[in-house]
Amino acid sequence: MKYTTVTFLFFASLLVKGQDLSIQLGSSTIGQNQAYTISIVSKNGNIKSYDKFPAIEGFRKLGTSSSSQTNIVNGRVSSTHSIIMNYSASSKGTFTLPPFEINVNGYLLKSLGATITVKEAVQQQHNNYSDPFDSFFGRRRSAPAEFVDIKEDAFFALSTDKKEVYVGEGFTTTLAFYVAEANRAPLQFYDLGRQLGEILKMVKPASCWEENFSIEQINGQRVTINGKNYTQYKVYQGAFYPLNNEDIVFPSVGLEMIKYKVAKNPSFFGQNRQESLKKFRSKTVTVKVKDLPPHPFKDKVAVGNFKLREKIDKTELNTGESFNYDFNIYGEGNIAGITVPTISESENLELYPPNTSQQINRSGNRVTGTKAFDYYGIPKEPGTYKLGDHFQWIFFNLRKDNYDTLKSNVVLTVTGESRKNESIISNDLGSFYDLIEVESNEFMYQNDWPILRIAMNVFILLVISFSAFLIYKLRG
Repeated sequence: MKYTTVTFLFFASLLVKGQDLSIQLGSSTIGQNQAYTISIVSKNGNIKSYDKFPAIEGFRKLGTSSSSQTNIVNGRVSSTHSIIMNYSASSKGTFTLPPFEINVNGYLLKSLGATITVKEAVQQQHNNYSDPFDSFFGRRRSAPAEFVDIKEDAFFALSTDKKEVYVGEGFTTTLAFYVAEANRAPLQFYDLGRQLGEILKMVKPASCWEENFSIEQINGQRVTINGKNYTQYKVYQGAFYPLNNEDIVFPSVGLEMIKYKVAKNPSFFGQNRQESLKKFRSKTVTVKVKDLPPHPFKDKVAVGNFKLREKIDKTELNTGESFNYDFNIYGEGNIAGITVPTISESENLELYPPNTSQQINRSGNRVTGTKAFDYYGIPKEPGTYKLGDHFQWIFFNLRKDNYDTLKSNVVLTVTGESRKNESIISNDLGSFYDLIEVESNEFMYQNDWPILRIAMNVFILLVISFSAFLIYKLRG
């Protein structure tokens, strides 16, 4: 192990720029006892992550190996890091490697594939001399490397910050991989995007509203569990709000990780670890859901810790003059589920439906934010108006474990003349209807108005003649 440490420190001290990634295919003609190889090569940089190597019909995978090479020429440093997958042919013949893609360090590499010809087994050549440095550099091929499977000190877990909640009360769920500080087994994430998509289909409860924390980059965070230090790698975090009183059951799910076996006798240039896959499973977790206490609005109220922030552009105004009033609810809970405040209608105070906006913040294990309702109103009568009599919002307060009401503290002072009957006056239909009071209510025959009938007939005839003339001119 001392050579591995020295090598790492030497490579880490070199400044390498301009990483170049590529896929290299092995010889197109091999003996049946020879391995076919597909290599991922990184020039001037390390390979930190990569997808699964392709399968080849008629071949089986033997496992991966890695190699590193650093050159210093005229003071300039260049390095090459390779991951090699070895394949063994099951029989002689001609085989096809179809075109394939591999995601390496976040970049998609493509290969056109190849045709592989497998012939008779090739006789291995042996040198008749002994190189005293063969053992030191691990180049002796007659003794294959022996790998040791080191027991990992790590686990995959789903956890929730609450074990029991009310209907509508939020709880945060975290999926994470934990690696103990004392762990010595090399581990690496494998095809996480695909795996996570399948896992979340199983984990997300259908009977809940979800607020996804949208983890975009996985970073290790030190945590302590039962007095033992771990590095936590969160792969998913979200807040759930139950829509009914059914208990939430999160099933056991599995996450495959790349685990490396370590060479028993590591060499300076040889293969020092062997790749394999290991599945880690989470435990089943249940969150109890209970009904809210009896209340006329228990099926409509939000659950959480909320406060009121209000704003009005004026508190002293004249009748008929408009005002803008903001009723802003902020705090912790399901912000998206906050409903419009209850409004008490009044003939003396005309209120219009509000404009609504919201802001949601997801950080730590909490979902907080603000939902704003912007009202427009016009007082019709002079006097004093307590807006608390007109605006209120009921919710279940988790701190008090009881129902609570947010009410306005704003008081309007209105002066001026009454405008209450303005709408009636504006809808006056005119003097024509004033004649109703003085005209007779007896039926009249058309024969009583012969002159009026003649005049109407003449008017209709003129209208028809004028219309015909216009049509004629337009067509002409």
